[in-house]
Amino acid sequence: MLRITNFKMINLKLLSVGYLLTIIFLFFYSFTQVDLSLTLSQWSVWQVVQKFFQHIGYFNRPLSTAFYILILILLFVFYITYLFLAAKNKVNKKQIWVLIIVSAVILSFSYNAFSYDLFNYIFDAKIVTYYHQSPYIHKALDYQGDPMLTFMHWTHRYYPYGPFWLVLTVPLSFIGLNFFLPTFFLFKFLASLSYLGTAYFVSKILNKVRSKDEIVGLVFFALNPLVIIEGLVSAHNEIPMIFFALFSLFIFLNKNFFRSILLIFLSIGIKFATVFILPVYILSYFIQKNKKIISADLIFSLITFLMFVSILIASIRTNFQPWYLLLVLPFAALIGKKYYIFIPAIILSLFALLQYIPFLYKGDWNYPVPIILFWLTAGGIILSIAVTSAVYTLNNIVRARKK
Repeated sequence: MLRITNFKMINLKLLSVGYLLTIIFLFFYSFTQVDLSLTLSQWSVWQVVQKFFQHIGYFNRPLSTAFYILILILLFVFYITYLFLAAKNKVNKKQIWVLIIVSAVILSFSYNAFSYDLFNYIFDAKIVTYYHQSPYIHKALDYQGDPMLTFMHWTHRYYPYGPFWLVLTVPLSFIGLNFFLPTFFLFKFLASLSYLGTAYFVSKILNKVRSKDEIVGLVFFALNPLVIIEGLVSAHNEIPMIFFALFSLFIFLNKNFFRSILLIFLSIGIKFATVFILPVYILSYFIQKNKKIISADLIFSLITFLMFVSILIASIRTNFQPWYLLLVLPFAALIGKKYYIFIPAIILSLFALLQYIPFLYKGDWNYPVPIILFWLTAGGIILSIAVTSAVYTLNNIVRARKK
């Protein structure tokens, strides 16, 4: 028995090492996408290293694409493996938290490889701290000659977020003294802390309402490759928004309606998508006030559904973006053991991340990339429905035979 236990521990350690090596691989890969107009450091040794990585990303695109596909395969293999182990109680919470924390630390120092949004966040705050003006009425293009304009995208847009995002980011810009690299990493640290905080509240909520599913839910959210790439690498501001939403939900479940509403308004003050949670709070509040019971699972299901609706609305208004799934995955993690949540979450996360492959290979978003992206989105939805329906049918057949 002791030998079997030791063997299992060795296997888990090897699995952890493999996962963290993949995270390190992702960290290094991110620097293949450093914009050609951006020099992260004037240090001569770093410039040689940066050019080496950029050569792979920009001038050997087939190799770069192959690396990305390999990273995705490894991340999803480890993700599914850890979900299986968590479901079978073969891994403990401490082991998962080690992976989560080490991943967050490593990827805090990665480059935002798959999105330029982080640069816009930095410049929005810079308009306040350096130019002493409002990003609501001024855009990046108004400041011709600013060195950041050489590598930014979407310089023509005005500030599209809520005021609380400025409350969080202006101090970072101030502390960074408008030097790009320190400010860049401060913004990355904010994303990493938000990721850790969200994972913490996913764990705390499940521990409160259904402790046997705590580790599964934690893995479901925190080790999801889309969360890792969009939350930690690209550092989208959906992740701080979701942190405050999960914090709010935890407080709400502890029957503190006023504080939970305050926190959800802070979340809405970053980006407006979490406004869809308010109707669930209001409905639940009045049900409980009438001394009736509403189950936590029903609350989680309603929020998951409404956040999915917010993704649909955002996708119709513009186009679907992979990081939109950050809006729904933390809440789906609270009911992630249900196959009709579990299956679509994995498939949609995979197909969303596959959308970067055409750009990595071609270097632009021109034809036929939009068509490919459409079919990847449609294919992910169709496959999710098909596999979920097949599992539902199979379950019914098994139940019928047992009778």
